[in-house]
Amino acid sequence: MVTRQGRRAPVRVRRQRSAGDVLAGIGALVLLAALMAGVPFALLTIFGSPLPDHVPSASDLTHKVGPGSLIAILVVLVWLAWIQLAACVVVEVYAGIRGVGVPARVPLAGGTQSLVHRLVVAALLLFTATTAIMPALSGGGLSQRPPAVQMQPQSQEFHRIPEAPERPAAAPAAENLAAHPAEKAATTKIYRVHPPEGRHHESLWEIAEKCLGEGRRYNEIYSLNKGHIQPDGTRLTIASLIRPGWILEMPADAKHAQVIPTKDLHDYFKHGHAVPDAPARTNPAPPAVPKPTPPAQQTPPAQQAPPTQAPPTHQAPPTHQPPTQEAPPTQPPASQAPPAVPRPSATPTPAPQHTEPKAPATEKPASEKPAPEKPETAQPSAHDGGTERPSDETGRTFDVSWPHGIAAASLLAAGLLGALGRRRRTQMWHRAFGHMIVRPEGAAVEAERALRIGADEDAARLLDLGLRHMSKSMAAGGRALPTIYGVHLGHGSLDLWIAPADRNPPAPWQAFDDGQVWRLGADALPGLEASDLVDVLAPYPGLVSIGTNDNGRILVDLEAAHGLIALRGPEDTRRAVLSAVALELATNRWSDHMRITLVGFDAELGEGLAEIAPDRVRSVPTLEDALPELEGRSEEVRQALAASGVDSVLTGRCRGVFGEAWMPHYLIMADQPAERDADRLVALARTGTRMAAGYVVPGDVQGATWTWDVDAAGRLQAGVLGFDVEAQLVGDDDYRGVFELFRTAARLEPVELPGLAGGEEPPTAQESSVEVRLLGPIEVDAPGPMDESRRELCTELLVYLAAHPEGVHPTVLSGAIWPRGTSAGVRDASVARVSDWLGRDARGRPNLYHDDRGRIRLGSEVRVDLNVFRWLVWRSAAEPASETAYMAYALDLVRGPLLADRPRGRYAWLADHDLEFEAPARVIDVAHRLVVLRLEEGDPRGAVSAARAGLRLAPEDEGLWRDLLRATHATGDVAQVQVAVDELRGRVGRDPLFDGLQPETEALVEELLPDWHPVGSR
Repeated sequence: MVTRQGRRAPVRVRRQRSAGDVLAGIGALVLLAALMAGVPFALLTIFGSPLPDHVPSASDLTHKVGPGSLIAILVVLVWLAWIQLAACVVVEVYAGIRGVGVPARVPLAGGTQSLVHRLVVAALLLFTATTAIMPALSGGGLSQRPPAVQMQPQSQEFHRIPEAPERPAAAPAAENLAAHPAEKAATTKIYRVHPPEGRHHESLWEIAEKCLGEGRRYNEIYSLNKGHIQPDGTRLTIASLIRPGWILEMPADAKHAQVIPTKDLHDYFKHGHAVPDAPARTNPAPPAVPKPTPPAQQTPPAQQAPPTQAPPTHQAPPTHQPPTQEAPPTQPPASQAPPAVPRPSATPTPAPQHTEPKAPATEKPASEKPAPEKPETAQPSAHDGGTERPSDETGRTFDVSWPHGIAAASLLAAGLLGALGRRRRTQMWHRAFGHMIVRPEGAAVEAERALRIGADEDAARLLDLGLRHMSKSMAAGGRALPTIYGVHLGHGSLDLWIAPADRNPPAPWQAFDDGQVWRLGADALPGLEASDLVDVLAPYPGLVSIGTNDNGRILVDLEAAHGLIALRGPEDTRRAVLSAVALELATNRWSDHMRITLVGFDAELGEGLAEIAPDRVRSVPTLEDALPELEGRSEEVRQALAASGVDSVLTGRCRGVFGEAWMPHYLIMADQPAERDADRLVALARTGTRMAAGYVVPGDVQGATWTWDVDAAGRLQAGVLGFDVEAQLVGDDDYRGVFELFRTAARLEPVELPGLAGGEEPPTAQESSVEVRLLGPIEVDAPGPMDESRRELCTELLVYLAAHPEGVHPTVLSGAIWPRGTSAGVRDASVARVSDWLGRDARGRPNLYHDDRGRIRLGSEVRVDLNVFRWLVWRSAAEPASETAYMAYALDLVRGPLLADRPRGRYAWLADHDLEFEAPARVIDVAHRLVVLRLEEGDPRGAVSAARAGLRLAPEDEGLWRDLLRATHATGDVAQVQVAVDELRGRVGRDPLFDGLQPETEALVEELLPDWHPVGSR
């Protein structure tokens, strides 16, 4: 392979030193001699021997300290400083002569050793023999300031360049170029400086020895690259000072180097890779040349992730489409970044022969790439964390008026709904008898619709419980938790990309891709929910969604960066990404007592998010205001690691020792930090190990560990992680509606329940031809046929009609059941299917019909349990003598939570309806009233049954739990009281709506069971 250097002879740099080099060397020798010999000579001459002439006694400590004593103390301190200096000189000279790489560090000698290092280097450069030795001293100084030592601001986003193939693979290319002389100068060779392994760094001598076969040819590499600005903004000025991540142009005969187009060389020097967002260019080699074999894996250093290993391809079952072919990934330097996490295959296949996650494919040239599709309003799929474009059965697409960014963020929506449930639970505490909580309006309703459409509670529970169960299992086996760089929530499974690979995951996890992927099926969720995971700390609280690909949702662990994460892109899009990250971190269920500091966000987002999660979120105007707390927290974690004896934060969480010490602190900034503050933040963040912290800042920040790019279309590329996803975005309008929703949920004034009209008695079960049950899992008993593939849609349509006994106009029905829009033909066809399903009543009339005003209504023989419940409650008030009986009949209709087991993404219209606000309030009031009546009648067991009936629909209502405890205690069965308390304890641990018990509940339990201890909460 002939490169652009092929037209010239190798350059030899003169071995003579310049006058400046000689003078600097002589000066360094003189200074070293003065320090090493002159200082002790002067001390001995003036002050004598530092050793005492007699053995010190205890009385010496009580003598009065005079001028002589002070001088003696100062002399001793000078001797100690000289001993430290001498140790630094010995270490530096030994490292320089022996070529051991980075010299050993002398304790407490940061500035001193750095000065000695420069003096020794200058002195050794005087000698010709050292010209081959000095490249080994590539430490670049030994400053104790972390960002200045072996730090590269953009190195984490660089990809390792695969090594060129050996002969004969390169031979055909050389022959081809010989036949096309115009192409001879079109390519050149480059080499990326590898990161350190342990304390050993690469030097120009070693690179020359490996690539050119002779270490003394390092001068040729030096001359080719001298003065070039490297990706970290510095230049190669001294042959002994090179840094990991630098790009070195190599001579034409270099082996183990990457061939690139000459026109890209400047981009590699500037960015470490080709120009961002530009299509990757292919080498001008003929198609017949075999594809190079990826370079061999290297053993990673301690506490560093291994290099990327392309996962083995598993053969998928035949499908109607051919499997996607993807090229091997480029590889980042081993210690600069975690392995490039493979992306899932674009062709989903059924488990267990599911196509495993693959490495990101090499980008196609622009001429070969399909035109990007304009992203339309997205809605999460009902099966995974991905998104789909809104369309009806005819394939038409429609505009969406509600906040679709929130709807597309399935885990974020689930977290917000969970937080909203807790807020509404507090509202229920303050609800008076005969009242319900206040209902949202306007933008808040639209926000709640979006949350209901997008929320994937099952996926959130699978992620939370799966990780906690894995942590518990690993701790039980005495094993360390793996480092997780990426998580994929897809079609019925949860995948973890781990490093290093481990083929032995704890059950029910399964290993794929030779142990690089651990998979947990969604069918394991019931077993996980039955496990006792209350006291297990969340092992990976820093996991956060960054977006979706064709197969599902992608999450990354902020803590795994071991440093700063920089996000580049247009300001509006970048802010929407950061807002989504903040919202999800503040509300997710797979984290425990975390702390989030928002910097520079406006009052609307900062204060609004602090209102949603006041225990997690703090908002400050500047980074300077946040740094003291962040630095203090980092020091606390260091002290906890030292005191606990665990080797990492992950181990501490896994074993549950020093639990509060591992609670994370994350920083999210709205604006790029000033240079001075950025340096301070980089020094804090760049620890090289997990410190229970994560830092996400916007802009191109020098010293960032990971750099991500998002474009105006919302496409996010996560650098060395290898992810290319549709970014998770939450715009200003989206979160404004969310904040309004939570402000409504904070209002404690109750709203009076609507009056009950009574009217005709509903049909009995024997008299009805159709029965619709809503007070529990949704059930429909109807005589007609129903296609199973359309049952969910038709059931929702029927429930909507049941919730509106006065009838519904077709246009209103369309907006409720199809919030993304649909055609009149699709709507009318669905109504016709429901009509056929319900059939006709005893007199031959359809059970679903249009009234004279054009409204769609249910017939008189359609029995809806909620309507029957209302009528019985009204009847109990109308006939006080039979109040107990009517209330008991009403509670017999309650089978479980309202509209339980409804499918994900449907019933968003409930956000704008009284059903979920009225029905629980009525059931709770009836159950409580019946408990009181039966206790007054001396029927405690009947009171227990009434309380249990109410809890079937409202299991989180502590008023009913107190009723149950009182009624159980009234039976005189203390053992059953203990059973009820244990049941309440278990629900507190399992139910995310329970942050802890009300003081009134705890007081009652302590009164009934004095030995009871309060239950902690996450």
